Amino acid sequence: MFLADLPATFYRIMAVVFGLLWGSFLNVVIYRLPREMSVVSPPSHCPNCGEPIKAYRNIPVVSWVLMRGRAVCCGVKVPARYVLVELAGGALSWAVLEALVLPLPAHTTLAHAGVVYLSYFALALGLLAAAFIDIEHMIVPDSVSLGGTLLGIATCWLRDMSIVASLAGGAIGFVAVWLPFDVLYRRLRGKVGMGMGDAKLVMLAGAWFGWGGALLVLGAGAVQGTIFTMATLLFGGELEEPEAVKQEREALLAELDKLSPQERAEVEAELALDPLAEAPESGFAQARLAFGPFLILATLELMLLGPERVTGWLFSV
Repeated sequence: MFLADLPATFYRIMAVVFGLLWGSFLNVVIYRLPREMSVVSPPSHCPNCGEPIKAYRNIPVVSWVLMRGRAVCCGVKVPARYVLVELAGGALSWAVLEALVLPLPAHTTLAHAGVVYLSYFALALGLLAAAFIDIEHMIVPDSVSLGGTLLGIATCWLRDMSIVASLAGGAIGFVAVWLPFDVLYRRLRGKVGMGMGDAKLVMLAGAWFGWGGALLVLGAGAVQGTIFTMATLLFGGELEEPEAVKQEREALLAELDKLSPQERAEVEAELALDPLAEAPESGFAQARLAFGPFLILATLELMLLGPERVTGWLFSV
């Protein structure tokens, strides 16, 4: 069968439904992955009381609306983030279909179109999960950044890119962050300027879109991060460290007190390289901002809009 054998409306409906379902699963990933919990076992349950969630109460968007944003089991408020992630999953699935699948030639086989859709949608899902995890915990899971990089290398043929170009793009993307913001910045300031999670995200962009795409993502991410920061301060907001990061640091310090002096010294030497191991100093220049979501936004823009549009927007700002 070929792409033109079925109506576009059918593809659109299937893409939205498929995206909503995966968006629902993504909520599990976002909650469990940074806590080093299995994303498949145990089945979905209420994080407050532990009651298993029945399938008919786990329908994307619909269940949250019908239950008025509260869990049936214990009445705890279910954050709006859950329905937002589900909607984002549906929207990204639809966007991948519209931008990257439906424009394919009518004689494209369904098998090839399916591979294109699944590869880009898998990338979009991983980036979406990483964005929410980084916002809450200020970390980018290696399973997303490294896994996404490997997927980009493995599917380079879909983008008429050689494996050498994909590998080179990933390497240049990583070095573009690692060298100035880790090696050089650490020598000048005694601490890193950007986390390695950000370097790996730019590496991912390079593996998918070449070295030019990696640099474009880095530039567009920096511009959008700056705009967000200035807008936040302009309207009286503050750049505060996420509560989860504070709790994780307090738990870590409590564990340090239980170690022997030698063990504590070894752990503290490792923590000296972690910018989150100490509370930020006061002042605008010392404020911490999760940069990963802006790199992720730029990567999704590059994927869906193409380099010409992103470059045009970047130079018009």
